[in-house]
Amino acid sequence: MQLTLKPRKARPFYARHPWVLDSALEPSGNFPADGEVVDLLSDKGKFVARGIFNSRSRIRVRLYTWDPSEELDDAFWRRRLEAAVQFRAQLGFADSQGATRLIFSEGDGLSGLIVDRYADYLAVQVTAQAMAVRLPQIAAMLVELFTPRGIMLRTERGVSRAEGLDLRDGPYWGHMPEGPLLIAEQGLQYAVDLAEGQKTGFYLDQRENRLAAARYLRDRRVLDMFCYSGGFSLSASAHGGAREVLGIDTSQRAVDLATANAARNGLANVRFQCGDGFQTMQQLSDAGQRFGGVILDPPKFARSRRAVDEALRAYHWLNRSAVGLLEPGGILVTCSCSGHVTREDFLSMLVGVAQHTGRQIQVLEQRGASPDHPISAACLETEYLKCFICRVV
Repeated sequence: MQLTLKPRKARPFYARHPWVLDSALEPSGNFPADGEVVDLLSDKGKFVARGIFNSRSRIRVRLYTWDPSEELDDAFWRRRLEAAVQFRAQLGFADSQGATRLIFSEGDGLSGLIVDRYADYLAVQVTAQAMAVRLPQIAAMLVELFTPRGIMLRTERGVSRAEGLDLRDGPYWGHMPEGPLLIAEQGLQYAVDLAEGQKTGFYLDQRENRLAAARYLRDRRVLDMFCYSGGFSLSASAHGGAREVLGIDTSQRAVDLATANAARNGLANVRFQCGDGFQTMQQLSDAGQRFGGVILDPPKFARSRRAVDEALRAYHWLNRSAVGLLEPGGILVTCSCSGHVTREDFLSMLVGVAQHTGRQIQVLEQRGASPDHPISAACLETEYLKCFICRVV
């Protein structure tokens, strides 16, 4: 079936942006079924791209190929999967006991599909109807490619609602481990909870950032806010030589996991406690606590463009509080995973923090996600993670 774009709406899609919003399409009284393949035409009737339709989403069509001779059949999906997997092997992320993001949605030309490998298991997250209706075929291909012990299906509530998905978290194929499983990352062991953990179980996108931040933390007392299972904390101690690390998370389950991870790696100078991030920072400030390094890796604050201003206020408060806790010359590692907050927005927020605190903030490194989360130049929404490593004078 064919769908036609309104006049002057074709340019982003000729440039290979994969999301066609409902407002870009001409009204039609004969829409295809959800999950059906459609051809996208310009207002002049020229072929633009081929994608998959979803009447329940504001993203009405997700585009997958710009070649009119290429069908969206099983052979197509297999080629895309194999290309993504081969790229991870070239990156050196093929350790059988490690973890990596095998498929990064739009970054790999597979809009709506995320696949993470944790040792012998796969975690699959579906964020589009196009992938949901093809999940049985996709899962079968993943089994052939990896022979995993099991596949865990993970969902994101807000995204599932926006896409009209009827999927539930839980085992999808094979046998899942009883409780957390162990993975290795840069010489450390972490327990990962595929069933109940945040995201798909671990923050794989921060892999290189954990190591980069650690290099600045030798002999420092470090505060790791929103620490989850202790990735930044353990790396600060084991790789950075931090003198002492305190990790804070609002989830007792995460704190228990992080505490076990520290013990598992023999890191006696790392401890964790449960607490609200905002309240805990205020309490530490009121108590006159000071640190040589503060790490901020909060959850997503802006889930829509309308929430950006409120998110920036929250980031400002957190970073201003962190600066207040830092000794002169201290290191601030500050992150944002809110895709709607741009890198320029985040840097401007830090400028405001410097002005309000009267402290000089020197940006030492600006970083993003690990390379197994490639950014698509045609879909800059894939650049969601910002990690700034700063010195606060």
